[in-house]
Amino acid sequence: MFEDLLSLLFPQTCYACRGALARGEEYICTDCSVKLTYTDFHVHGATELNPLQRRFWGKVPVRFAFSYLYFMPKGRVQRLLHQLKYKGAKELGEHLGQRYGSLLSDYHYSSHFDVIVPVPLHTYKLRRRGYNQAESFARGLSQSMKLPYSGKAIRRNTPTSTQTRKSRLDRWQNVEQVFEVARPEEVQGRHILLVDDVLTTGATLEACARALLAAGAAEVSIATIAAA
Repeated sequence: MFEDLLSLLFPQTCYACRGALARGEEYICTDCSVKLTYTDFHVHGATELNPLQRRFWGKVPVRFAFSYLYFMPKGRVQRLLHQLKYKGAKELGEHLGQRYGSLLSDYHYSSHFDVIVPVPLHTYKLRRRGYNQAESFARGLSQSMKLPYSGKAIRRNTPTSTQTRKSRLDRWQNVEQVFEVARPEEVQGRHILLVDDVLTTGATLEACARALLAAGAAEVSIATIAAA
């Protein structure tokens, strides 16, 4: 009865539509969960039928490339990511990681990976935001896939300007040589699942993957919450 009273006085709202959550719903209402734009890239694995996989061909060796959702401007996925990235909803990243990790585990991908590594923020941006949204996603994946994650394996040496509205060349120049493997012992000889919130051109993930492979990682795969 006390919980019912609290929900009446202070209703929790869906991060995608801002409507009130019903009993048993968490972070995302059932209606939005049904209507989210899921990719199903995991069904096709590393084949040419996976369009995300093809984005990395000839650029950097990537074993698997997955995204949970399609990014649609002004849609539910954009609203979710906005809440995660700019409104302090770090628990949403963990929730999405748990959901996607369970799905990947159902398709037996967990056995392929040794450790999950999130794309890092520069320390200045981390202090300002208070958390790394990619690390929240990594933590959720770690819980549901029963895999360790390392939030300090890679560091970003140079603060970069936002990638939004940049061309592919500008994105490359913005992130080239800004990542360094700080703990090579955590990646050497291992298959790394590198994770981030959104994949657009892939420049940031490619730069991180190159740094991991140069430091001795056996393989690198990629997973993001959404892909444009």
